[in-house]
Amino acid sequence: MALAPVIEERAGCGPAARAAARIARRLVRPLVARLPWTPVTLRLAPLIDLGAALLLPPRGTKVTKVRNLGCGAEWVRGRGVPADSRRAILYFHGGGFVACGLRTHRRMIARISQAAGMPVLSVAYRMPPRVPIRTTIDDCVAAYRWLLETRAPGDIVIAGDSAGGYLAFMAPLHALRAGLPRPAGIAALSPFTDLDIAPKIAHANAPLDPFIPAPRMWDMVRTCFPDAEYTDPWLSPVHADLGGLPPTLIQAGSIEVIRADAELMAERLGAADVPCTLQIWEGQMHVFQIFADISREGLLAIKEIGAFARSATAGAHSQAA
Repeated sequence: MALAPVIEERAGCGPAARAAARIARRLVRPLVARLPWTPVTLRLAPLIDLGAALLLPPRGTKVTKVRNLGCGAEWVRGRGVPADSRRAILYFHGGGFVACGLRTHRRMIARISQAAGMPVLSVAYRMPPRVPIRTTIDDCVAAYRWLLETRAPGDIVIAGDSAGGYLAFMAPLHALRAGLPRPAGIAALSPFTDLDIAPKIAHANAPLDPFIPAPRMWDMVRTCFPDAEYTDPWLSPVHADLGGLPPTLIQAGSIEVIRADAELMAERLGAADVPCTLQIWEGQMHVFQIFADISREGLLAIKEIGAFARSATAGAHSQAA
């Protein structure tokens, strides 16, 4: 019998989150709906990360560059997190596979580090269309392999948001295929998991999402997954053999269109007997955790991620003791 996912509906949406959703609906969604996916705009997309240099991490955060990977990476330690911690989170940023990076996500990742009490290895994987999506996945697997040189798999949680949530599933799937051990857990924030956009367009949240116009996601798939079969198990998490994956936490906003992917992924994980908790946060939009500076719910969700990471890695330490 399949293991049913635990579905937790988190009630409460504060005025700051509602205001952010209204602003996004009026300003961001129209921009995303009209912005063309052309070679010019795709070349400019990485500049978003450069502009995010003005977003300073919380006070007490320690950032250390990592230079011996095939792509950019950095260690991020929240305030009070020891440098010699054996436990770690491996994090992949979101950005539609073509944008964002270390700077855009550093502030949120620092909060996750502090909540978990462990350092986070943030990875700036190489992005399409400059490289094929398989190279992107390979970068993420290589980062996991690198972590395994100094840490036990039971001490590692893999996490990511949006496109990074996709990679948080694909990296361990490909790692397992390569004979590497599974990590202790996976934490996915608003993960993109299904290459087929039609179910998202048909979802009840399609007209509600204040950030993502669902039809534009076809452009992302055509650009980043050219000629891909939507059911390819090595490119689509929801069609993969998920049986070897570790316990998983998925968080999604109740009004975002990616909720469709989060729900489907939780269902497929349950069918594969993988313990999964799906949290649906009332009134929240895509990757609402990144607005934790103004949103109480974002902070609470990050605390949940930290608690999950501690719990997932606790087993290895109790066995070692």
